[in-house]
Amino acid sequence: MTCGVGQIPQDARKKAYLLTGYYYTATDEYDIKWTMPHCVLTLKLIGLSLDYYDGGKDPSQLSAEQKQGALSSTPSLLEVCGFSYFYGGFLVGPQFTLRNYQSLVSREMTDCPGQVPNSAIPALKRFSLGLVFLAIFAVCGPYYPDSYYLTDEFEAQPFWYRCVFILLWAKVNLYKYVSCWLITEGVCILTGLGYNGRSNTGEPQWDACANMRVWMFETTPLFTGTINSFNINTNAWVARHIFKRLKFLGNKMVSQMATLLFLAIWHGLHSGYILCFSMEFIIVNVERQAQAMVKDSPTLTAITNGPFYPLIYVVQQFIHWLFMGYPLVPFCLFTYDKWLKVYSSVYFCGHLFFFSAILILPYLRKALVPRKAKSDKKEN
Repeated sequence: MTCGVGQIPQDARKKAYLLTGYYYTATDEYDIKWTMPHCVLTLKLIGLSLDYYDGGKDPSQLSAEQKQGALSSTPSLLEVCGFSYFYGGFLVGPQFTLRNYQSLVSREMTDCPGQVPNSAIPALKRFSLGLVFLAIFAVCGPYYPDSYYLTDEFEAQPFWYRCVFILLWAKVNLYKYVSCWLITEGVCILTGLGYNGRSNTGEPQWDACANMRVWMFETTPLFTGTINSFNINTNAWVARHIFKRLKFLGNKMVSQMATLLFLAIWHGLHSGYILCFSMEFIIVNVERQAQAMVKDSPTLTAITNGPFYPLIYVVQQFIHWLFMGYPLVPFCLFTYDKWLKVYSSVYFCGHLFFFSAILILPYLRKALVPRKAKSDKKEN
């Protein structure tokens, strides 16, 4: 683990063991078995290996982010086991570094140095919020089961109903993940692992293990906003250990594609995962183009900042959640025979919408963005 060449096979072995488990144990349903916590453990151990590798480099070669996680000495077996199977994160995350775990054990992750943290109230708040989302999912989940997509009744419904069902199903379905992450965050806060220093006002912050930005998740009308507010610890892990380490490719879009491919395979071997993250790649890039066009166009900027914004926000939220649910369908239905049936029933509307946007946006930009803004963008 002291050189880059030796690092790749070690991380590949961890991933290969997980994928072998998927191959032999996965079914066409949502599986709760040893591979679920093991996929979390796989990220932890890959991160541990990379942090140890970074510790052997000259500090001048490391980014500020890498310096925070880099290990300058070999951790003991007890430390690795405690880090790997820490009860607040071994089932569903969150991801954290061994350096953070060492700080926790030495009682540095506390608002009272050397003492047990005063974190019961912040922990209870996140735990209670998790229970609220769990209750919503428990009550509403049975009305929006995955199995309904495959029934004749769903296919007999009008097109608008099928689209609205996807929207509501996605929103409710994601709450099971939100509830798990909020409850485990409460555990991490209670132990002190969630301590993140003090704010400018001197108040202790407990968001080091936050996996959800709940307010943003509920209010953002943007796809990127939902992504940035959902499973944020895993997203940060992937950005630090995968995306930023692919800088040598020299192409941000290629790095993004490779990162999403890593995430898809990490989730499992079903075709639905590949399709889900492929759609995410397309949706995010279309949204970024649209945002850039609105920013550069005085006309569109005036409209979005004008009195019609509330109406625009409602329409945007509908489109946002409809097409957040659209890639979630193959993610939850797994196999192509199932997700293909659902996509056929809504006439592949998501694919048509975003592929049409890719073709149309350059012409809209040409018509709506002044020539000066275009030339400024090229210079930048």
